[in-house]
Formats: sequence, C-alpha cells, structure tokens
Amino acid sequence: MTTATTDQAMLCDGILRPGNTNCAGCGMSLGHQWLEQGLEGAKLTLCIPACCGIVAAGAFPTSAYGVPTIACTFASAAAVASGVAAVRQLNHEDDLTVCWTGDGGTYDIGIATLSAAAERNEDLIYICYDNEIYGNTGGQRSSATPQWVKTSTTVEGKAEPKKDIMAIMAAHRIPYAATLSLAHRDDFLRKIRTAQKTRGFRFLLMLSPCPTGWKSEAADSVDLVDTAVRCGLFPLYEVFDGRRYRINARPDGTPLENYISRQRRYRSETLDLDAMKREVDAQWAYLNTVARTFPAREGE
Repeated sequence: MTTATTDQAMLCDGILRPGNTNCAGCGMSLGHQWLEQGLEGAKLTLCIPACCGIVAAGAFPTSAYGVPTIACTFASAAAVASGVAAVRQLNHEDDLTVCWTGDGGTYDIGIATLSAAAERNEDLIYICYDNEIYGNTGGQRSSATPQWVKTSTTVEGKAEPKKDIMAIMAAHRIPYAATLSLAHRDDFLRKIRTAQKTRGFRFLLMLSPCPTGWKSEAADSVDLVDTAVRCGLFPLYEVFDGRRYRINARPDGTPLENYISRQRRYRSETLDLDAMKREVDAQWAYLNTVARTFPAREGE
C-alpha cells in the first residue's frame, strides 16, 4: 500500500504527481488530471489492481500518487474498494472510493469482483482506462482488444470482436454508466461530476491510447480518441439505472481509415474494413433505438 501522509497532500499534490512512470502519450495521464479537475478537491482513496496504473506510482517507499492508494491483486480491485467504501459509510465519511483499472482487470481477470460489486450496488466509482491490451506485460490481447488488431498473442489479428462491457454493466441496473473521451473535456468533467453526486455503483469507461501497444505516435493520442468518436468506433453515451440512455456525440462521417491508418496494430492481412463498417453501423442502430425508446429523463 502506498499513501499520501496528510490531508493537505491529498488536496494539494494532485492525484498523479510528477515523477510517475507513465509513457509519453499515455491516455491514463490525462485521465488522472481530468479526474482531479472533475472532483474539484474531493478526498478519495484509489484502489488499483496490477496494471500500468499501479506501476505509475514508482518504486516503494515513494509514490507518484498524491492520494491514499491501495495496490490490489489483479482480480480484487472492486472487492477491496467495496471494503473501503463500507468503512467510509460506517464512519459517516463522505470520502470517495475510486477503482482505477485497466481493461485486463475489468473485462477479464477482475470481472467477477466487478460484477459482484455492481450487483450489490456498492457506493463507489469504477473507472476503466481501456487501452485494449495487457499493456503492462507485453501487449497481449484482452477481451477489450478490437477484432483484427495485432498483439503479441494475435500476430495475425484478433479473430473475435471486442467485448461490450457497457452492455454488461447496464445489465446490472447500476445507477450510472458512461463513456469518457479525452478529446471532449467538458463532457468528461460533467460525467465525473455526475458520478460524484450519484450514490451507488458508477461505471466509467475511458478509451486510453497506448502508443507502445497501438504502434501510434505519442503526440496523436488525444486526436486518435477524437477520431474514434467522430468515426463512430467509440460512442459517447450515458446509461441511467441500466435502462435510460443519452447519446452525447454522434459520428460525423469521418472515415474509419482516418483512425486505423495511424496505428500499425491494424496492419493485418485479415483486416476486413467493410465488416468493420457494418459492425459500427449495427452498434449505432442499436444505440439509436434504445436512446429513442428509453430516453434519459430531463435533468439526469
């Protein structure tokens, strides 16, 4: 466990301080900054499983995190956070409990404790910075890896489509779930604040470019997220109580090629661009239907 030693450190040092080990262009770094801005000085405890997020702290006994941070095993972040949140409630404290996890600890190894915490409607915020690979251990495929992407374990391109974690979380009927874009700051901060004022289990999914794993340029990370939103690959939307939907941004006709051509991970002989376009169209047909049929209430 690594901790900041005083309340003053929690409020003044920032969530992620200089000296962290994040790579250039890592989406997680900007995500931490915007999380801090969205929470506006609120006290919190981070629960981070085995992932790049906990490596970012640096070597014991120092820490690049300016808030109390618990290093969890790969599968247990949501379980540990449930215990922390329970202690907060027993002590009548209003501190936030935040899970900060990669896709491996969310979609795969940690999904059992994630599902259990969501089913119990634990009072915590769960944020997945989704870089779509096991970025900390060599860039292996996860179930968050998109179809056709090359990884160290899918050298000819992944055969299976990406798992729809948002649909899985909506099926738990949690109070709030949303996707986050590093290219849409106002929307990002608004969703952090919505999660902060909501009680119960809140799930936030952030597309987090990894230049090392994506084989992209570090300077392109934010623009890649913007392109993913504009071409429809990463929809921005919210789900309330697992039933009511609000779409926050729609595709603007940007070609998929503008996104995939800037990442060498998509350079696979198996890549089927027409099939990818059909998948995007099908996803949007579904989202448009549920958002029209079950719209979010005014004021949500």
